[in-house]
Amino acid sequence: MKIIHPEYIVDGNQNKKAVILPISEWEQILDDVEELEDIRAYDAAKAETSESIPFDQAVDEIRKGKAI
Repeated sequence: MKIIHPEYIVDGNQNKKAVILPISEWEQILDDVEELEDIRAYDAAKAETSESIPFDQAVDEIRKGKAI
């Protein structure tokens, strides 16, 4: 697990209301979220039962403006 160094903004009752992170840590979190979204999209695509077509055929259809 990655180590992060959060700082908290609190209200008058010491309830945490916001987090401040170093920009490098925030950018790493965004990269990780993007990677997770890609993994989820891949998993969803693999779970589909639709018929697959060869990659070259898919590229040709995209270039010709056809729906896949």
